[in-house]
Amino acid sequence: MSAQIGSDFDGVFAGRRVLLTGHTGFKGGWMSLWLARLGAEVTGIALPPETGPSFFEACGVARSVDSRMADITDRVRLSKVMGTVDAEILIHMAAQPLVRRSYSYPVETFATNVMGTAHVLELAQRMPSLKAIIVVTSDKCYENNEWEWGYREADPLGGADPYSASKGCTEILAHAYRRSFFNKEGGARLATVRAGNVFGGGDWGLERLVPDIVRAAANKRPVKIRNPGSVRPWQHVLEPVSGYMALAARLFQHGAPFEGAWNFGPDVSSTVPVRQLTQEICEAWGAGGPEILYGDAQDAAPGHQMHEAGLLRLDSTKAHTRLGWRPQLSLSEAVGMTIEWYRHHAEGHGMVALTDAQLSTFCGRMDGQGTHATPVPIIAAQASRRREPLMTGTLSVQPGKTSGVQK
Repeated sequence: MSAQIGSDFDGVFAGRRVLLTGHTGFKGGWMSLWLARLGAEVTGIALPPETGPSFFEACGVARSVDSRMADITDRVRLSKVMGTVDAEILIHMAAQPLVRRSYSYPVETFATNVMGTAHVLELAQRMPSLKAIIVVTSDKCYENNEWEWGYREADPLGGADPYSASKGCTEILAHAYRRSFFNKEGGARLATVRAGNVFGGGDWGLERLVPDIVRAAANKRPVKIRNPGSVRPWQHVLEPVSGYMALAARLFQHGAPFEGAWNFGPDVSSTVPVRQLTQEICEAWGAGGPEILYGDAQDAAPGHQMHEAGLLRLDSTKAHTRLGWRPQLSLSEAVGMTIEWYRHHAEGHGMVALTDAQLSTFCGRMDGQGTHATPVPIIAAQASRRREPLMTGTLSVQPGKTSGVQK
């Protein structure tokens, strides 16, 4: 078993040239700030941030990276902005990240998540200094049979909706590029990463559970939860980001032994029903918090009842034992940090200092300072691998719109 990795990742990122796609997004913004803190020379390629509030704008991410705007589906434009970059580490996060949006724009979803990834990997072959490639996919890439145990990296890929299928396709594409092109001794090596349902300060994505609750509370309107028994692996954004960075560091240092697929999910204690997460949010919010109403899947408007898996868990034993990666926050701590961020933002405060402080707190946990979340052993059902389904469900927000709990 590997020793737990520290927040500086053995100094691997200091002075390294890192190309990060999707840096204007929620996850990418947090990673940009962490990489810059470690002394990396970060080039970011992404679409412009969404209009309205964004983590990118609120936290001044542009000051920390060489920010270049491009659509990864536009190979000509992408070639121009990537053509002058000779990165040593590439982390590909740019994607269409929403399950429910994929029903409205399925072709766009496949174009971005599959062909966009192909464009990035094709152009990456031109970088002579490149040693490590991380392709971010999703826990939705698995064929979800509603099993009680966590999915492992070798389990079958699938997807019952366009988003999930696109992520399964991305995994296959990345595997093909790894076996065909990124397989040379001393050359770049490629790994894919799959995380659970991520939340944290600065996520303003539409039809996502936590941002929708925050918006509803700000507008003094209720949030209606459809199928509150739906179980998901909830985790603060810094948990998987720390895993991606730990893997990138090991891949850069040691190459082939760390290529392939990796899960970065929470402990079993944070894999809970939607109802429990919403109760944690209300408790952290205190007075003036959101009003939560609970319903069922039939509350969706006619024609808007989409497939939503009731149960999803990840088995991250591989990351625990081979990388020394561990979740650092309990669910209540993760929710508390998240609500603190949103309330601070709603009160009109500058977000740079608080965001930096939260990153420092998390890094302190990684380095053995403060109280760690208590690890929960893998459930007994996983050891026996029983093929017994456990059915549950997901959510929607009033008035009129539904919010995909999957992402």
